[in-house]
Amino acid sequence: MRVKAVILAGGEGTRLRTLTAKRAKPAVPFAGKYRIIDFVLSNCVNSNIVDVLVLTQYRPHSLNEHIQRGRPWDLDRSFSGGVQLLQPYKGRFDTDWYAGTADAVTQNLNFVRRGRPEYVLILSGDHIYEMDYDLLIQYHRDKRADATLCTIRVPMDDASRYGIVDVDNDFKVKDFIEKPSDPPGNLANMGVYVFNYNALEDALHYDQQLETSSHDFGKDILPRMIEDNLNVYAYPYGGYWVDVGTVEAYWEAHMDLLASPPSLNLNDRTWIIHTRSEERPPVHIHRGATVRDSLITDGSVIAKGALVERSILSPGVYVGPNAVVRESIILNDVYVENQAVVERSIIDKIVVVGHGAHVGAMTEMGDLKITCIGKNAHIPAGYTIGAGAILGTDLRPEAFESFNNKTIPAETQLGYVRKK
Repeated sequence: MRVKAVILAGGEGTRLRTLTAKRAKPAVPFAGKYRIIDFVLSNCVNSNIVDVLVLTQYRPHSLNEHIQRGRPWDLDRSFSGGVQLLQPYKGRFDTDWYAGTADAVTQNLNFVRRGRPEYVLILSGDHIYEMDYDLLIQYHRDKRADATLCTIRVPMDDASRYGIVDVDNDFKVKDFIEKPSDPPGNLANMGVYVFNYNALEDALHYDQQLETSSHDFGKDILPRMIEDNLNVYAYPYGGYWVDVGTVEAYWEAHMDLLASPPSLNLNDRTWIIHTRSEERPPVHIHRGATVRDSLITDGSVIAKGALVERSILSPGVYVGPNAVVRESIILNDVYVENQAVVERSIIDKIVVVGHGAHVGAMTEMGDLKITCIGKNAHIPAGYTIGAGAILGTDLRPEAFESFNNKTIPAETQLGYVRKK
């Protein structure tokens, strides 16, 4: 059984705000030591799928550096299989970028067909979940399907964010509506597909000729296959899965890791999430520091009198004397100076939170406001950054001087331009 996995990893991820200002969404750090794309790559190798294409587009440098030849996932193979990273190649202008998810695969069909795969997995590079793709492919074979899409039940209030699927008693798909304003149900498409190769190639070639198509799997390819009465089945998935496409979803997914038991068990040695790790010294927690319900990564230092509660500290984070970090996600090499307070915030890499500064606030859960601080920003001593504020990348202390009383109000956007 020859299987090729195609990971769509070109997402710009604008709803993640400053986290994607300098990196693609799949390259965003997650859970202290990982990147988001590590989960789908690990799912592949744990499912014995070792022929993998990664299609990049927006700011691919972090992904290229992280994946390289794929050694951490045992994908550095010379002759058969391995991982290959591909970028748009039609031309040199933005108009030559992928028009949609299906167009991304169409542009790289020559690479997809190499090795003559029987089945092609189409996977998103920006979801957090663990799945045995062997079971999915066996289900696809048993159903004698042309295409199978993975589905999960979502809350009705969130259903309009997803493609909604209607199935018969045998889970054959009867209808598929992409992001309906008035959802008829809550069985949602996860963006995880398996196709018979021939059916995939036929569908892509036909779609390529249609000027009215948006060249997207969810909007065009699958609905058309269903309309043409091809055998499209839904695979019911009952595990943990989250699209961390917004700041709130990203923050909540981290809080899920701190639950007891966690929604996703990163300590499961039968399903290891592989990554490219940095060499860092052990964690150093000084006497008098308090750490509760948190994930602390190598190289972190927590000084005397500091409190870290329900938070994730990435490699090299320093929390100074009597500082407080609460319900926050702190990325690599952040320096939280003494007596500073960080609450319900996401702090990107190499940020300095000055002495006595206060970032974010513990708002009511019904009015969740996550404060975001961009990479390499320097928050001066004594400043208060309100709940839900967004600070851009590379901000220097002089950028704060125009604010009265050293206070940046809630939901202010400073040095950050929201992309359209």
